[in-house]
Amino acid sequence: QVNSKQGGSPCKEKHAVLLSPVGKIEISGCETGLHEIKLPKMSVLPSGAESSAGCEVCEGTEEMPEPLQQCTAWLRAYFCEPAATESLPVPAFHHPLLQKDSFTRQVLWTLLNDVKFGEAVSYKQLAGLAGNSRAARAVGGAMRSNPIPIIIPCHRVIRSSGDTGNYGAGHLLKEWLLSHEKLQKEKLA
Repeated sequence: QVNSKQGGSPCKEKHAVLLSPVGKIEISGCETGLHEIKLPKMSVLPSGAESSAGCEVCEGTEEMPEPLQQCTAWLRAYFCEPAATESLPVPAFHHPLLQKDSFTRQVLWTLLNDVKFGEAVSYKQLAGLAGNSRAARAVGGAMRSNPIPIIIPCHRVIRSSGDTGNYGAGHLLKEWLLSHEKLQKEKLA
């Protein structure tokens, strides 16, 4: 048992590993909500065959708390049938960054709610959506500290120039996620 990150009652952290088209995604959380999603760092893009691979939970399937079950279902849909993500519940989050009131939290919630699948926004546009159009740099900081990537889609935030910009799991993964969304959106259109 570990203490919850706010120093409240103990939080029994559980882990799961999802085998995805981009590699192993590590998920952690408790009964209350998701703690974080860790993406693999990619040095090469998956080839066609790998990128059409399904998603399977390969570790941690026993006694998975509901937020982890919801997270794995959501990620499986994201990679395999993206249109289904709109009807799936977004798992509860249990990370201190998403609990306390801050500009970072405001930015992450705005991104989650306002920037849809297949869309992209600039750091400056997202700053404006979150209520402070001059805070593009702070938006970059918020993206760097995002504990729940893909579900909170920080990969959809790009530079005003159209350049993809930085990404915690690496430039290649950001490009892969953006092109995955673009291709899937075209298929649905």
